[in-house]
Amino acid sequence: MTTATTTATVLEASGVTMRFGGLTAVRSVDLTVNTGEIVGLIGPNGAGKTTFFNCLTGLYVPTEGKVSYKGTVLPPKPHLVTKAGIARTFQNIRLFANMTVLENVLVGRHTRTKEGLWSALLRGPGFRKAEATSRERAMELLEFIGLAHKADHLSRNLPYGEQRKLEIARALASEPGLLLLDEPTAGMNPQETRATEELVFAIRDKGIAVLVIEHDMRFIFNLCDRVAVLVQGEKLIEGTSDVVQGDDRVIAAYLGEPFEGAPEDTALDAVEAAEAQAADADADADTDTAEAPAAEAQTADAHTAEGDTK
Repeated sequence: MTTATTTATVLEASGVTMRFGGLTAVRSVDLTVNTGEIVGLIGPNGAGKTTFFNCLTGLYVPTEGKVSYKGTVLPPKPHLVTKAGIARTFQNIRLFANMTVLENVLVGRHTRTKEGLWSALLRGPGFRKAEATSRERAMELLEFIGLAHKADHLSRNLPYGEQRKLEIARALASEPGLLLLDEPTAGMNPQETRATEELVFAIRDKGIAVLVIEHDMRFIFNLCDRVAVLVQGEKLIEGTSDVVQGDDRVIAAYLGEPFEGAPEDTALDAVEAAEAQAADADADADTDTAEAPAAEAQTADAHTAEGDTK
């Protein structure tokens, strides 16, 4: 029983390719994450790490390849990916700044509640029970990350490190089987980084698999069971921390030196510009499909979201 649980595949990305016009940001990347694993994704700036994350979570529709969660191909819609069981945080913090800490976590519950608009307006017994359950679960998560005592504080007033923790708690509120963390220690001091490392281990101990992007090599190699390296949109190597650290190609890639068999130069500046343009074009759709449904649910749960989401 233990062996089956350990080796069960949670995420399988097969041949994922993402092109922006004639530019290829991610090329034929394969990656699996198993139950109980923490897997790292590293690479130099412009390697395509966040683009790959966006393909996994439905923000981008891959040009080629497929992404499966527990054997089921995921629909290319962020809220449906979250409902399936994958949650994520972002490189740039995306909290609802004028909502409280508790309300931000309640937003993450929207995919796990069945109450709709009419039940919220009528406020019948079913709605009140669901609301109480959501608040109880949200407070448990705040206790888990150490922010229960700040439940009524506005999220914008939290220190940077606590805002990062709050974003993780909001992701956990959707009850995922896989958590994707995009540079969770960016801008943190060593004490905050260590606390984040302990938090990720605690999340894994709850049975949630983790896939993490990070530039802090000490953090990633201490944390992860396996590490995959992206270079110019292609997977260069995947293995244990010791294997990856000892690979000369990885060292050369980080130093910007060419190595035998390196991917072709894909004009990284142009790729980054294309990604930025695509992100701007998709901004409204992203808000409608990912954040707007969450804000509507929070309006029902906390009675304050309609004004606060602005």
